[in-house]
Amino acid sequence: MTKIIAIEWKLFLREPSMVVFAIFFPTVLLLVLGAIPALRTPDPEFGNLRFVDAYVSTLVVIALAFLGLNKLPTTVATYREKGVLRRFSTTPVHPGLLLVAQVAVNLIAGALSIALLMVVCKAVFDVDLPHHPLGFFAACLLGMLSLSALGLLVAAWAPTARSAGGWATVVFMLVMFFGGAYLPRFLMPDFLNRIGDHLPPGVGALQDAWLGTAPSLLHLGILALTTLVAGTVAAKSFRWE
Repeated sequence: MTKIIAIEWKLFLREPSMVVFAIFFPTVLLLVLGAIPALRTPDPEFGNLRFVDAYVSTLVVIALAFLGLNKLPTTVATYREKGVLRRFSTTPVHPGLLLVAQVAVNLIAGALSIALLMVVCKAVFDVDLPHHPLGFFAACLLGMLSLSALGLLVAAWAPTARSAGGWATVVFMLVMFFGGAYLPRFLMPDFLNRIGDHLPPGVGALQDAWLGTAPSLLHLGILALTTLVAGTVAAKSFRWE
């Protein structure tokens, strides 16, 4: 298992565009937005916080969504289309371990992306680190696992790698919209914000944990349930060739 994860990590690093968007893009976006003076000024719209303080949870959503819904389904569907999974089935190594390795690589890349974001937040903009570290860790972990489960579900149902990319893009855009990536959450109607709070990867739980309170158990429970249901359906319907 360790060897497979190491190989998949090397393959991930060999795709510069994937590394840039998955690990560096959220931090670069923070630096670009933070360069605007008005976004570094406390605003009543954010409870007298700065825009950069309130937007951090959305940057985490961007990192997790890109890994779970852009990278994973396309990679897995491509492996199936090219016969990689079928060849694995002829060895003592079960092809399912390759899927586990993909999720593990996502977790590693997500951790690096969020760690880099936190360092720059504190060092450059003096943004407080998560006030509820344990809750933030739980929200990030469940958020990544829930999106990865959805990504595997797309890979399981899509007939080709190209269609997997197209289907995943639709889900990715919905996650980004409700996560506040396209339109800041304070400009969205309350009912859309409530929907976004409960959808993977749980921007409400991420924001609560970052700004000072423990994330809602309901939010975390929905993420865990999504992971369980989507992961189970994906496993039962997955085609190895």
